Amino acid sequence: MNLLPLAQLQIQKPGGADACAASNGFCPDWIAHNIDRYWNPLLEHVYLTVVPVAIGFAISMALAILAHRRRWLTGPILTITGIFFAIPSVAAFFLLQPITGLGYTTAIVALVSYTLLIIFRNITTGLRNVPVETRDAAVGQGLTDRQVLFRVELPMAVPEIMAGLRIATSTTVGLAALAVFAGAGGLGSEILIDKYFKSNVVVAGGLAVLLAAVFDLLILTVQRAITPWQRARG
Repeated sequence: MNLLPLAQLQIQKPGGADACAASNGFCPDWIAHNIDRYWNPLLEHVYLTVVPVAIGFAISMALAILAHRRRWLTGPILTITGIFFAIPSVAAFFLLQPITGLGYTTAIVALVSYTLLIIFRNITTGLRNVPVETRDAAVGQGLTDRQVLFRVELPMAVPEIMAGLRIATSTTVGLAALAVFAGAGGLGSEILIDKYFKSNVVVAGGLAVLLAAVFDLLILTVQRAITPWQRARG
């Protein structure tokens, strides 16, 4: 009778014959032999990060340019995006399900809403930090408002814009781990399946942290590539 629970536990665990796995310990050998099971969840996590951030960036950029031209819109936009950001992520996934159902759509809609406040605020801050004399000099050279925006203001706002993008991306990587509650998979699904198995939690959680670091490094590399004047100044 005493052997039955242990036998069941071994069947439920990958590599159930391994004593370490059966005891829910940290098992390097188990990790080495089962690392391939995390490939698909990792790709899903990449998708759940890249798509919401890209959509959120496009929406935020459009809103920021509009608010830059009509300053009175800044307050209402910040208020609305702030409300979205304040909604607990798990609650957002469940609230959206009656409308968008289970799956990627629900997860992406919720994750996009969390990027808006961060990116919008950084873009508007960057645009408004451009020195007035720089704008006046551009206008004095005959540039139109549109040319001033795209040739002067946006390029000079790149550091603030990219900083917001980095924060939004790291935040989305973390929140995407909860997208499992929307039925969207990702690394969070591996943790939820076996949250008591230390090896599983360490690998899934570690991959999420590594993914955030890789995205941050990529964005920082892009920033350095498109702002050569800052490297020269340094």
